[in-house]
Amino acid sequence: MQKMLTGLLAGAFSLAAATAMAEGDDHVTLQLKWVTQAQFAGYYVAADKGFYEEEELVVDIKPGGPDIAPPQVIAGGGADVIIDWMPSALASREKGVPLVNIAQPFKSSGMMLTCRKETGITSPADFKDKTLGVWFFGNEYPFLSWMSQLGIKTDGSAGGVTVLKQGFNVDPLLQKQADCVSTMTYNEYWQVIDAGIPADELVVFKYQDQGVATLEDGLYVLEKNLKDPAFVSKMARFVKASMKGWKYAAEHPDEAADIVLENDASGAQTEKHQRRMMREISKLTAGSNGALDADDYERTVNTLLKGGSSPVITKRPVDAWTHMITDKALK
Repeated sequence: MQKMLTGLLAGAFSLAAATAMAEGDDHVTLQLKWVTQAQFAGYYVAADKGFYEEEELVVDIKPGGPDIAPPQVIAGGGADVIIDWMPSALASREKGVPLVNIAQPFKSSGMMLTCRKETGITSPADFKDKTLGVWFFGNEYPFLSWMSQLGIKTDGSAGGVTVLKQGFNVDPLLQKQADCVSTMTYNEYWQVIDAGIPADELVVFKYQDQGVATLEDGLYVLEKNLKDPAFVSKMARFVKASMKGWKYAAEHPDEAADIVLENDASGAQTEKHQRRMMREISKLTAGSNGALDADDYERTVNTLLKGGSSPVITKRPVDAWTHMITDKALK
């Protein structure tokens, strides 16, 4: 009887410990910016390879989607850390959601405008009086800033551009409803190619090349949580393991893509697309050890402030990023 009670008590304590780990200080909920795909491979690899477990973390990765805004999720208590683009994060901060960038795995921007060559567009000056497909839900900010810097109105008036609110597909270009559409180097551009339009019939304008690139796919937390030493420790371990995942993904792209596919509950992704995406993503993470580059931050802020009558942000942010986490994670 004594042995039975001891066994039951041991089991109860084990269950309690497991529950504490799942719900307590060692649990991290990560909200992705988009659906499960190789864009987030580093996190899925870190989970699959046990890198989070090595840091005594239990990480719940929540896929995003067209109706999910990560800043709203974290503001509502649905995540500890989110992935977002800096334009969206800084706009949210100015509007009252105090997001802080704690790490920046992506060094370069993958955003582009992809146009049919037959439209006669050869430079940004040719955008005037054309119809351009633009993503919204916070993704429009870099585009609007770019047009403002070019002095091109976005209200459809003469000499301006007509903005077509683009879904997260390339149908407007395929159906010739738009002269150009928003694409990412690792995703929608290849949807155009796979739809049968060869690269030599397309003209692309990379935001990076146009000098208006803004930082993408950074890790953000709520400012108040950075005052909690336990939270800081947890995030440092999370970033350390995540960057280990990104390094492994870059070195083993096919395996990383396969891990992503294993985690795709929708079943919508394909091996060909994810393996290709993983290679393109590695070009964007190259050069980053996880710590935000202050020069990249300043370029992003300066781009966003040059929004003319409709700037993305109206004043220079204060305390919108920190090296507190990466200094601990990367030492």
